[in-house]
Amino acid sequence: MKVLIAHNAYQQRGGEDAVVEAEATLLRSHGHEVTEYRRHNDELAAMGRAQAALGTLWSTRTRAELATLLRTERPDVLHVHNTFPLISPSLYWAAADCGVPVVQTLHNFRLLCPQAMLLREGRVCESCVGRLPLAGVVHGCYRGSRAQTGVLSGMLVLHRALGTWKHKVHRYIALNEFCRAKFIEGGLPAARMAVKPNFVDLPAPAPLPRRGLLYVGRLAPEKGIALLAQAAALLPAGSLRVAGTGPDMALLQGLPAVVMLGALDAAQVAQEMAQAVALVMPSLWFENFPRTLVEAYACGLPVLASRLGALAGLVNDGHTGRLVEPGAPAVWAQAMLATLQQREEMAAMGVAARLHYEDHYTGATNHAQLIGIYRDAIAECAQPRH
Repeated sequence: MKVLIAHNAYQQRGGEDAVVEAEATLLRSHGHEVTEYRRHNDELAAMGRAQAALGTLWSTRTRAELATLLRTERPDVLHVHNTFPLISPSLYWAAADCGVPVVQTLHNFRLLCPQAMLLREGRVCESCVGRLPLAGVVHGCYRGSRAQTGVLSGMLVLHRALGTWKHKVHRYIALNEFCRAKFIEGGLPAARMAVKPNFVDLPAPAPLPRRGLLYVGRLAPEKGIALLAQAAALLPAGSLRVAGTGPDMALLQGLPAVVMLGALDAAQVAQEMAQAVALVMPSLWFENFPRTLVEAYACGLPVLASRLGALAGLVNDGHTGRLVEPGAPAVWAQAMLATLQQREEMAAMGVAARLHYEDHYTGATNHAQLIGIYRDAIAECAQPRH
């Protein structure tokens, strides 16, 4: 199968960029021909605000470049990841002009919420779900700016009016059932909404001494870093290792319980996971499907996660980890202390986590799911329009 992947890369590399690369590698390893259309947010530095805003609504450059690429490569399917802000929804129209079926992975809630996380002032907010995103503009939810939020909201309103989301995408990929239901609630077509999780390919880890708790990810407000810092203040010295960087890094620095590891590569993260008692994930927003969770399961590492959104379904409480009430530092501190004290129980959960990974989150399983979704999109595109 010939696949064209489209992705607008972020200035700060994150899990979404890693997923795009992993899927491209997976497809190539199974003999599929993969071409990529990429733009990078570094381009914004050379743009004026007006040009960037107009391009967010509709990029004439993207439509022209993609149309040329589609006619030259003639792919069987166009698989889209992120289009914001440079690629823009104009790519769906280029694909329609060329008769190429479109699959869109929904990595976040951008099509429902200008801020993309359904989060405001540290709490879940669904004011814009299924409605005009006026509340987002009023509150300046995207980067604290009403102007920038207005541009994003304008993009959403424009393409809802044009029917882009309902008629130009043949299959959506939600990363779990919770997110699928939320996107349908927000107005995306249920009949075109498939579910496929993220994946990793990691061998079973060698048995190693377990030395404490581990956090892996961006140190940002939505990840619950302020809560983590308050909970860590109640933990023994050196009991929490933190891998990552971000705007909330200073909240953790200097705490006796915390060992700051900085940014680690994939191999280093796997090594840390192989030696941890549990991964902590105190997120405050509706995480779609953190790749670090899959990595933890692959490494035989149970997960201590917020009982919130998709995480409440991805972590089997008492089997592959534990669920903790979100936003309560004292409750988190108690759960983290209990986890450190119950090493044998956590080791058993780690075994269960690895088995769950082998059943659901390997590359082989993911490839079969992805190709099935591509075939459904191709069949949908071939149906005559009434």
